[in-house]
Amino acid sequence: MSKQLDFLAIGAHPDDVEIGMGGTIAKYSQKGLKIGICDLTKAELSSNGTVLTRQKEAKLAGEILGITERIQLSIPDRGLYLSDSIIKEIVEIIRTYKPRVVFAPYFKDRHPDHGNCSRLVEEAVFSAGIKNYQDSQGLPAHRVQHVYFYMINGFHKPNFVIDISDTIETKLNSLRAYDSQFEKVEGSADTPLTNGYIEAVESRERIYGKEVGVMFAEGFLSRKPILLSNDLIGDA
Repeated sequence: MSKQLDFLAIGAHPDDVEIGMGGTIAKYSQKGLKIGICDLTKAELSSNGTVLTRQKEAKLAGEILGITERIQLSIPDRGLYLSDSIIKEIVEIIRTYKPRVVFAPYFKDRHPDHGNCSRLVEEAVFSAGIKNYQDSQGLPAHRVQHVYFYMINGFHKPNFVIDISDTIETKLNSLRAYDSQFEKVEGSADTPLTNGYIEAVESRERIYGKEVGVMFAEGFLSRKPILLSNDLIGDA
C-alpha cells in the first residue's frame, strides 16, 4: 500500500497545524485528497496537559479533520534548531510520504519553535530533492512541488486565501479536541491559549474571508509566485 500523500502539513507541536490550516485540511480531505500531519515534538514542555494527553487530543483532532496519517517525531520540545540530524529526520518523512505539497508555519511568529520549524522544513524540502543527499534509510530523492506557509500566531497579509466557510466548524471542533490547551480549568496555568484563543482564530479567519467576499478563509504565504490555475486555489 502506497504511503504517498497529496499534502503534508508539518508543525512544531500538536495543535499548530490545526490552528493554522485545519479548515483547509478538512476541505481537501472531504474531496478525497490524502493529507498527513507531522508533529516534530511531543510538546513535553507544555504548561498544561501531559504528553499522553496531547497525543490523545492530536489523534482525535486528526480524526475530526479526516486526515490520512499523523506522524509523531520525538525531537525535544524547544530543541528545534538547524542541525543535520533534525533535517535528516524530516527528509526521511518527506521521502517516505512523497507529498506534492508541504505546509510549514510562517517563519514570522512569536514562538521561536514555529519559526525554527519553518526553516527546518525548508532545508529538508530542498535536501529531499537532491539525489546524492543521503538519509539514514537510503530513501530515493523526492522533489516537493510547492511549499506554503500557514499562520499560527499573529495576523499577516497572506499571498492567497482558501475559502473554509463550509469547514470552519470542523476546524473549530478540531481545536476544541485539545481540551488541555484551550480550556481553562482549576489548576491549569494561564497561557495565551487559555484566554479566548479559539475565538481569536475564528475572528482572524472571518476577517480573511471578508477580504475576499466569503464567510471564512485561511491565509497562506509563498516564497514564489502563485499559479492561479493550480488545483489548490482554483474553483473548488
